[in-house]
Amino acid sequence: MRDQPSYLPPPVDVLEIGAPEQFAALAHPLRQRLLFALGHRPATLSRLAAQLDAKKGSVAHHLKVLREAGLVHIAETRQVRGGTEQYHQRTARRMVVAEPQAAGTAAMLAAVAQELDLSPAEPHLTLRHLRLSPAKAQELGETLTRLVDEAEEHAEDQPVHGVLVALYQQTLPAATTGPAYPPSGDPLPPVRPQRTTTSGDHP
Repeated sequence: MRDQPSYLPPPVDVLEIGAPEQFAALAHPLRQRLLFALGHRPATLSRLAAQLDAKKGSVAHHLKVLREAGLVHIAETRQVRGGTEQYHQRTARRMVVAEPQAAGTAAMLAAVAQELDLSPAEPHLTLRHLRLSPAKAQELGETLTRLVDEAEEHAEDQPVHGVLVALYQQTLPAATTGPAYPPSGDPLPPVRPQRTTTSGDHP
């Protein structure tokens, strides 16, 4: 068995998503799953196809789209029997979408739904709707982000788990007109959409 190559971490720690081609690249569930799969280590086309239960031709096409968008790069090329073997890697450990677009969000949620369906273990899925002031909503968002960011990873031979955190404000009913007023009588300040982040920590 060949030794697994050792790699440097991605060249960028945090990548801000903003270019049209990057949004277009994120608007497909398989490309989202490829970014998930490359979150911990580089991988070859064959390994990615087997891991995601997808055809090599389809994986190759979507990797090309991700490379052209600057979200994936080739970390190493090795000579093997019968040709070359390329190891693909994310260009950044964390990718932050400051202004999420509907197509990318839908693709990410579809990708997560596929992974939930394929999970060999019972997933934990919880949805609640809470009445929160803007300050409390911000505090909860920061707490959830810190909880995920500070979670300690175990040894490399342990299974990888996906963690999805979402906090959003529901729109007002269509019949509602005029500004919304809390009990104090002051209008509620606008709430900007939360950033979307995908990340992978390298051992």
